[in-house]
Amino acid sequence: MNISISTPSASFDFSGCVALVTGSGSGLGQGIARRFGEAGARVVVNYFRSADGAQRVAEEIRARGSQALALQADVTNPDEVARLVAETVNAFGRIDILVNNAGIYPLTPFLEITPAQWDAVINANLRGAFLCAQAAAKQMIAQGDGGAIVNITSIEAENPAPLHAHYNAAKGGLLALTRASAFELGAHKIRVNAIAPGLIWRQDLAQTWPDGVARFQRAAPLARLGMPEDVADACLFLASPAARWITGASLTVDGGVMTHQIF
Repeated sequence: MNISISTPSASFDFSGCVALVTGSGSGLGQGIARRFGEAGARVVVNYFRSADGAQRVAEEIRARGSQALALQADVTNPDEVARLVAETVNAFGRIDILVNNAGIYPLTPFLEITPAQWDAVINANLRGAFLCAQAAAKQMIAQGDGGAIVNITSIEAENPAPLHAHYNAAKGGLLALTRASAFELGAHKIRVNAIAPGLIWRQDLAQTWPDGVARFQRAAPLARLGMPEDVADACLFLASPAARWITGASLTVDGGVMTHQIF
C-alpha cells in the first residue's frame, strides 16, 4: 500500500491546484473563493448575475499573488456548465477542486409554493450541483490523479425549517447525491464531501431577517452567526490532503445549533 502523507503545513498549501467555486460572486461563495486564493490555489470565481462582486474577488486574489478568473455561467444549464469547465481548463490546464456553492434561499410557506418556485429552488440548489459535479468529475478522471468535490448543503438537509420546504428538499437531495457520488467516484480517487452550514452572516441580513438572526443567535451555543471564513476553512480541510481518507461525509459548521434536543 503506497499512500502519500504530507506534512501539516503542506496539507494546506494549495499551490498548483485549481479550484472552481460556483456562486462566488457574492456572500458565502466570495469567502470560499478568497480563502482558496489565500491558500495559493488558482481560483475560478463563477457567477450568474453578480459580475461586479466576482470581478472584485478575482482582483483581490490576484493582488495577494495568486491567479484568479471570473467566469459567468448558469449552473442549471448543461451547455453553460460544459463551457465553464472548458474555459477553466483552457485558462489553468486542469480542475482539482470543485465547490458547489451556488444556490438560492427563498422563504415561502409550504401551501403557497408554486410549481415554478419549486422548480427554481430545486434547479439552483440540486440540479446545478449535479451538473457541475458530473462535468468536473469527468475532467478529473481524464487528468488521472483524482480530485475533491465539496457540496455546500445546510443543516436544514437533516433538520427542516419552516418556510423552506423547497430548500429543505433540495439540500436533502444534495446530501444524498454527495454520498452516492462519493461511492461511485472513489475508484477514480475523487473524494466527495458536504458541508452543512448554519446561518451565515451577509450584508443587511440582520435588517432583512431580524427575527431569524435573533433566533439563531439564541440557539447557537457559540452565540453568533457564522462567518464566510468559518465555512471556507472547512472547505479547505475537506479539499486538502489532510482529509485524504474522508469521503461521503457531511461536516456540520453551525456554531453548535444542531446539538439541541429535538424534544
